[in-house]
Amino acid sequence: MQDASIDKNSEEPQKKRRLRYKGTHPRRFEEKYKELHSEKYAQDVEKIIQSGKTPAGSHRPICVQEILEILDPKPGQIGLDATLGYGGHARELLKRILPGGCLWGIDVDPIEIARTEARLRGFGFTEKELVIRRINFAGIPKFLADAGGGFDLILADLGVSSMQLDDPSRGFTFKVEGPLDLRLNPTRGQPASVLIRSISETALEKMLRIHSDEPHAQVIAKAIFENRDNISTTTALANIVRDALPGISLSNSEEDVTRSIRRTFQALRIAVNDEFSALEQFLRNLPFCLKSRGRVAILTFHSGEDDRVVRSFTEGCETGIYEEMGRDPIRATSQERYDNPRSKSAILRWARRK
Repeated sequence: MQDASIDKNSEEPQKKRRLRYKGTHPRRFEEKYKELHSEKYAQDVEKIIQSGKTPAGSHRPICVQEILEILDPKPGQIGLDATLGYGGHARELLKRILPGGCLWGIDVDPIEIARTEARLRGFGFTEKELVIRRINFAGIPKFLADAGGGFDLILADLGVSSMQLDDPSRGFTFKVEGPLDLRLNPTRGQPASVLIRSISETALEKMLRIHSDEPHAQVIAKAIFENRDNISTTTALANIVRDALPGISLSNSEEDVTRSIRRTFQALRIAVNDEFSALEQFLRNLPFCLKSRGRVAILTFHSGEDDRVVRSFTEGCETGIYEEMGRDPIRATSQERYDNPRSKSAILRWARRK
């Protein structure tokens, strides 16, 4: 008779243990367990926030009070958060349009939108009062009829979220090594590493000038083009830019070099996601998505975005589509810029439908 006893030496599947939270300041993204589970470690996360930093895997909404004053949300209204992100703005808007109101939240990022929906549902917001769709804000007219034909208020935060910047696997940061991707929706289009190998040196230079106002565009474009077959990671691109700059001028400081690296990543991100085309389509559709006297607030983070928003609002006022717009840029307060350094470049614009 065959021995039916269990062989103690046989391999059994081992239960995978979670990563340890290493010390008080873990460096790797996936080791920041407490920050990534803020609901369990609220005190630890609060300490990080109080130190002026944004906890890994989260995002601090910018100009919240200023946006609430502009949009003036009221119970019963229908709103749209066109760039849902972490849901910080959405949560504050929902507090003010309930009871009776409904907020639509859309985002193009399939990874973060699922996490944000779970987070907001956990706060008690049901599908009746919070409708979430994964779609680019250029496609708002596709669901406008389902939303009742128009919105009382619309918000668009054009900045890249901290969650995307913090996660090395998304390829948005040069501070740690990761694939040079930069796609907001990693299931569509081509990553930045492929784009680099497919365009000319002239096109690279033009991209750097138009998308990020890079003063050393020619030198950086030349360096990238000559090394294009060896740039597949974020750190590889950062090193190429860093090595290209010292020969330009002895006055280049490390801070100047870092700015050029950031601008290079920004330019590639805009190109990979075709962000300006999407923004222009959104701005063209915007007046027809707002109810009479409906309000829109838009947070921009660089001149390419801000110029397009200002031009659209100005032309809308001149043609009678909008009855009013904010003529002066609104920026985060000095306290907010201190508390959240990522708010420093933000500019808030607004307009009201006629």
